[in-house]
Amino acid sequence: MDPVRNPYAPGAGQRPPELAGRDRELQQFEVVLERVARGRPERSMVVTGLRGVGKTVLLNTFKSMAMQRLWGTGKIEARPDQSIRRPVAAALHMAIRELAPRHRGPERIEEFLGVLKAFAMRDPAAAKGTSHWSPGIDVPASRGRADSGDLEIDLTELFVDAASVATDLGVGVALFIDEMQDVQAADISALCAACHELSQTGGPLIVVGAGLPHLPSVLSASKSYSERLFRYARLDKLDREAADMALLVPAREEGVEFTPEALDALYEAADGYPYFVQAYGKVAWDYAPRTPITLDDVKVSAPEAEEELAVGFFGSRYERATPAERDYMHAMAAIGDEPVATSDVADSLGRKPSSLSPARDSLIKKGLIYSAERGLIAFTVPHFGRFLRAQPI
Repeated sequence: MDPVRNPYAPGAGQRPPELAGRDRELQQFEVVLERVARGRPERSMVVTGLRGVGKTVLLNTFKSMAMQRLWGTGKIEARPDQSIRRPVAAALHMAIRELAPRHRGPERIEEFLGVLKAFAMRDPAAAKGTSHWSPGIDVPASRGRADSGDLEIDLTELFVDAASVATDLGVGVALFIDEMQDVQAADISALCAACHELSQTGGPLIVVGAGLPHLPSVLSASKSYSERLFRYARLDKLDREAADMALLVPAREEGVEFTPEALDALYEAADGYPYFVQAYGKVAWDYAPRTPITLDDVKVSAPEAEEELAVGFFGSRYERATPAERDYMHAMAAIGDEPVATSDVADSLGRKPSSLSPARDSLIKKGLIYSAERGLIAFTVPHFGRFLRAQPI
């Protein structure tokens, strides 16, 4: 069939043509938006899950929903080696720029931009004698507001002032943070404190984060009240009905069908993970000579999907690991696909657990594994253990 008309989109953060199986999360966020708009107290939101379950796609969808309600929005992607001060400043600058044309008091916008500029320029990590980074804001930096150098104080004051601007318009501000587990520990603590202050004052600003399954424990370690501060949504693989809808709805818009046997085979291959559903669906479409797409089409095309996943989805991550880290992951894979005990990995390698801590910690920082709970570790990528077991050691 015509590959140009192929509707499937296996890409990083790329929205699939049919966002199946996420109705509950979309409804939850709709409630958050509506409550904040009505001045009701509401928690910020955190979405967690393995790689490839659609966290970034959902985050971008949430952002679109907020924009449709004329909210100010900004988005950042956290990095473990970077403070969130500058990215947050840039994101809130974008959010307020979205609100400014509708605000009747330009002096209020300029006042906030002065505070924002002061916040952005006050970077204690900047080397002495170097020029401080300055955003492209054509107003003088304010003094005495969000410029103490203490991120917790500054972020709280900045959030409160941004929420005040949104209140003038009867809307809200939403800050979206992808890869939230990579926010530095001190910055996570400051972020939680700022959200806590907003939750008490009822300011219409929310933080919506997305991250790996251990993100709730990262937040809890920074502030004990974080479990009450956020509304958590855990994304998992799609059930059979949702996985079928992800394939059928876009295909039918192009006048194409799947046989029941083809859908059976595709679900077994993809195991319901949204990224895999798109990957297998795309190659099945390209290989099929005509509609309906059959079991034989799936069987013929599946090896290409597996090869693409092995190179792009799995292999690119595997190549980032050092030899010692690869040994650690192979040992995990040999034990099984469920979360494994660090002591079992050490026994498998004939080493003391303490001697393997550097490899384990490095793998966590690289986002290849996570600590499921104390003493247990697991892969962040579904089916990564299966991929490793097929690799030569």
